[in-house]
This record gives sequence, C-alpha cells and structure tokens, in this order.
Amino acid sequence: MLFEKKTTWLKLFESLTAANNRVALGRVTTIEVGRKKVCVAHTSEGFFAVNDRCPHNGASLGNGFCTDQGSVVCPVHRYHFDLKTGRAKSGLGDFVQTYPIEVREDGVFIGFEKIVFNLF
Repeated sequence: MLFEKKTTWLKLFESLTAANNRVALGRVTTIEVGRKKVCVAHTSEGFFAVNDRCPHNGASLGNGFCTDQGSVVCPVHRYHFDLKTGRAKSGLGDFVQTYPIEVREDGVFIGFEKIVFNLF
C-alpha cells in the first residue's frame, strides 16, 4: 500500500472533568490545538470536534451553538452542520471537517488524520 492514513492524537483536556468544565453540556467553544482551530461541542452523546471555520463565509462555529439534533449552528447565517458527518443539514453541499475525540484515562484527545506515503 503506497498511501495510508495516519492519525496523530493530541491532548485537548487533562481529564473528562476538565472537558466538562470547559465545554458545558449543550455548548460549543473554539480551542486551538496543533496549530488548528477546532470547534468542540458537548452533546448528550458526548464530545464532538469539527473545523472551527464555517465554509460559507468563514465565521467561527465556536461562536455559534449546538442543537439537540446533533448539529452545530453558524452564528452568522444559521447554517447547521451535523457533528458526526460534518455535512450541512440545509442540503447546500457544504461541509466541515470532523475530528475524532477519545476519552482515555489520561485525558481527552483529538485525532488529526493525514495521508502519508509508505513505500514499504
């Protein structure tokens, strides 16, 4: 296989308690990690992360809000993006990049995937 996905995991929070304190249930915030700004949302299903920039006009999604239906809403034009898939719920074809989040014993981590060339 010449190309493969590689995930780099970076720590977002020292613990689940710290995550809950920073991002209350039903809220979103912007966090800079690994030279990227991500929007972290806390829903009844857990924590989700998407690219912070709205593809429509570049507004910070961390300044928006999340819904009970599992989407983050842009603060400018109210576009909804599914937190699991990143797809716009309006059917416009826009999407935001999603990032996996893992809760571990030693903290809460976010994964950044990249395609790497592997000759062997």
